[in-house]
Parts: sequence; C-alpha cells; structure tokens
Amino acid sequence: MDKKQSFINLVTECFDKEIIKKLVFSRPRSSETARVSGRLCAHRGRKILALEFSLPGNTVSHKNVGKDELPLVLAELTGEYRQGNLLTLLGDVEYKVSASGKEALLGADKLSRRILGEPPVFESAIGELDNRKNRFFDGGEDFLIALGISDKNGRVHDKRQGKFRQICRFIELIDDIYDKLPEKDELLIYDLCCGKSYLSFAVYYYFTKVKSRRITMLGIDLKRDVIEWCDRLAKSLSNEGMKFICGDISENTPMNISPDMVISLHACDIATDIVIDRAAALGAKIILSTPCCHRYLNDKINAEALKFVTDYPQLRGKLCEAITDALRLSRLSASGYEVTALELTDPDDTPKNTLLRAIRRENVSDGVLEKRRSEYEKILSFLLGDGAGDYLKEIK
Repeated sequence: MDKKQSFINLVTECFDKEIIKKLVFSRPRSSETARVSGRLCAHRGRKILALEFSLPGNTVSHKNVGKDELPLVLAELTGEYRQGNLLTLLGDVEYKVSASGKEALLGADKLSRRILGEPPVFESAIGELDNRKNRFFDGGEDFLIALGISDKNGRVHDKRQGKFRQICRFIELIDDIYDKLPEKDELLIYDLCCGKSYLSFAVYYYFTKVKSRRITMLGIDLKRDVIEWCDRLAKSLSNEGMKFICGDISENTPMNISPDMVISLHACDIATDIVIDRAAALGAKIILSTPCCHRYLNDKINAEALKFVTDYPQLRGKLCEAITDALRLSRLSASGYEVTALELTDPDDTPKNTLLRAIRRENVSDGVLEKRRSEYEKILSFLLGDGAGDYLKEIK
C-alpha cells in the first residue's frame, strides 16, 4: 500500500475512533486554495469532518464531509496538496511529497500502534459544529434568513459567522437562567437601545418556538428609520407579540410596567448606564446588558493610588473599561440584584464581549442594601475624589 493511501486510511480510522483534533492540508500543487483545515464535529445528529478552505482575498468557504464521502474527499485533497498533517489525541502524523515526487509518511506506525492498544473507552475529540452555544439554532430559522445572517437554504454566511455565534451564545445564557423567570402565562421583555434588534428576534423565537411561551417583546430606540425597519420585519415574520417604539428609553411612558427581562446589546457609553438604571427602577427581574464603548470615566478618574496605571493613556482606557462595568454591577447589587460578568462570545468576533447579568432577589434586607450602597459610594470617592457626587449626574 502506498503512503498516500496509508494516510487516507489512517485519517478515516481516526475519524471512526473520534480522536481527530485537527487535519490540515497545505503546499498546494496548483489550487488557488492555500490551505484546507478540518475538525471533527457533530452536526444535526451525524458525525462529520468540517472543512474550511482558505481562499484568496482573506475569504473562506466551508464543506461538511460525512463518513461515506470522506475517502473520496481525502483522495482529492492528497492529490491537490503536497502536505497533510493529522493531529489526534494519540499522536500526530505528517504526509508530504517532495518537489521530485518522493512521498514520506511520518508518525503513522507509532499512531497505529497506539490505536491498537487503545483503552476500552476513548476520550472523544468530537466537537459540536453548532456546539452547545448553537444548539437552539441551525441557521435555517426564518428570522436568521430575514436578517441576512443565513442564505435562503439556511447556510450561515461566512461573514456573519461571528454574529451568529453571538446570537447563539446570548440565547444559551438566557437558557441558563430560564428557571429564574416567572411561570405566568405571558412574559414581558424589553430590548432597550435595540438598534436592528438581532437579539430581539432571537429572543422572541427562543421563547415562542423553543419554549412555547407567550411573550410581548418591546424594542425601543431613538432612530426612527431603524424602528420602522424592525417593525416591517416583525410583521413579515408574523411575530404578533413584537412591538417597536421610537423614543427615549428614560422617558417612554409605555414602559411603566415591571418587565420580566430587559436586554441590551452594545448601547454606547453611558447609554448602558441609562439602560440598567431604567431597568432596575422598573423592577426588571432579569437584566442582560452588553456594554459598548467606555469613554465617560476616562477623563474623570482621579485616584492617586492608581496613577501608576492612569498616567499611560492606553492602560488608562483598559482600566476604565473594567472599572466602569464593575461600578455598574456594584450599583445593581445595591438595588437588590445578584450580579456577575460573563464572556458573551469569542474576543476574535468582537472585543465588546462582556455581558453584565443581574437577577433580582426578593426580600433583601434594608441593612444589606444600605451596606452595598455605602460600599458603592466609597468606591466612587476612591476613584473620583471630590467629583464622586457628580458621577452620572447627566442621567439622573
């Protein structure tokens, strides 16, 4: 058996054993695709090798390969590329062809021996293509197609993969706290500073289609053209429970009802503070907010003990970003919420990936709340000195 076929057989065996970590083909003979990488995944109940083709112009394409077609695809790839690297849980193998056509297969015997001596149960390297973060959506949902995240066949566009992962992760985080929501017949949810309402449509789908709940979803934003666009889209999807209002979230009278959940994605700078303060004032049971830029504190911080950081503009900005979100959580805690900060999605998708989560707790004693408020005020005094009393006065 030649080395090329041995490599193909070994990849196929590792696919069956579920021990592939990564498969890479490089050094193309003539193909415009500089590199092909693959990983073992599960997709819609079947095992696949998910291939990514690196195309000219920094673009990529994808192909999912099942067991039946795997040998043929591997034969094509080993014919198009001079090098293949198989990385597994039990060791690595390299197949390469020199300029003169001489083949080499390195590490194959060692990996084969390890496979033969395998323990009764392997640690599986299989990774969910949609993974847990994508388990609620597969790309074929009507709202994803309407929002331009997927094509009409339900394939997520390459350039929208980051947004798709962000949406799926957000829904996963809601699902994690679903049991904190009341069991009443209908839920009321606000999306404040909703923008194009990607999250609104995802949340509406999750509650109505996945959880079979009745909800009223209210999106509010200052941009009239965006609100009109969202309203048309909701009607086209027959989302009767979705409503959109053009207005100021701090003044809008239709919001004077305590919502079950308030969400907000990338409200800019102190708009995030307006969102969480408004949500807390309304008595929202759950608040999920992903802040955007953090400019406000940057030119106000005045703490001598922190000058070793704040003297450097680049580091000052990073510090103020973390402090701003910590202050928001402290303020929510002083309003009776259990709070935490979570990573929304991979930093490669967006650097604005911190999610602030607050869950209202009933029967928090006045003494506890007073202590939390006192701690918050001490933090402000430490950070701002004499300017502590003016912090966020613009939104009060």
